[in-house]
Amino acid sequence: MTNAAPPFRSLIGAALLAAGRPISAAELAGVLGVTEDRTRREVEAFALQVEEAGLGFLVEAVAGGYRLVVPPALTPHLAPLLAPPPLPTLSSAALEVLAVIAYRQPVTRAEIEAMRGGSASTVMTLQERELVKVVGRADSVGQPLLYGTTERFLLDFGLTSLDALPPLDDTGFAHLLRG
Repeated sequence: MTNAAPPFRSLIGAALLAAGRPISAAELAGVLGVTEDRTRREVEAFALQVEEAGLGFLVEAVAGGYRLVVPPALTPHLAPLLAPPPLPTLSSAALEVLAVIAYRQPVTRAEIEAMRGGSASTVMTLQERELVKVVGRADSVGQPLLYGTTERFLLDFGLTSLDALPPLDDTGFAHLLRG
């Protein structure tokens, strides 16, 4: 038996499986002892290889990293094995507040209420769901809390980063809010 190094793509697959969470190219490169460029190229090649082989999982780029996921077409067949049902859907008010926070972060509750023209009471719900968090305090009277989105927000909405949010048009949030 030899101590030859395993194939590089096998190491990538094993690392993504072992991590159980999105793992960045930088972190993966550090673990595997190679450059980030090589890691990105190899992950992309591995993702294509896995997809073409139809192995029942895919490599997904999300939240600034890569993770293994079940293809959406297979999830109905695996319902008993998958995570518990998701939390109830967010109300339209909560989605409005989340949109304001996502696009304007860091933002205070007063700023959210001014943009919405109404209460930002759903901030607490969004914090409980780990979609938003306190990211600091504003340098203004009373030093109000500043809110921003979390990695969970990126994961739940399938975004690689905040740069992946759809652009706002001239009407601002109008096309995102209130249906």
